[in-house]
Amino acid sequence: MNIVILRGNLTREPELKYTPGGVSVCDVGLAVNERFKNKAGEVTEKVLFVDVTVWGKQAESLAQFMGKGSPVIVEGSLRLDQWETELKEKRQKITVRANRVEFLHRSPGKPEPTDADAPANDADDVRF
Repeated sequence: MNIVILRGNLTREPELKYTPGGVSVCDVGLAVNERFKNKAGEVTEKVLFVDVTVWGKQAESLAQFMGKGSPVIVEGSLRLDQWETELKEKRQKITVRANRVEFLHRSPGKPEPTDADAPANDADDVRF
């Protein structure tokens, strides 16, 4: 089973792009904080940075209503991106392909979402 649920804040402004076929795609960075007690009993915090790709209506809504620092919940699956550099070195990175994004708060300076902004079907489910 490949299911990931993350809660965090966007680390940069959403980058909305379109495929040659006209499908919208948005790449964002997500900072996920983890708090735990170390061996000395002190509360410690670690931050995990995750690259997330959002498709379709969700991508458009994310770019329109969310900005750097916006808190979101992402439900999706892990993907392994592989490529080769110009020097023929093999590289790989694990990313998250979002199936659903829930906006926890509107980003300052962005418009307030309305019911009309919600997607029409479950495949592009975005919650405000």
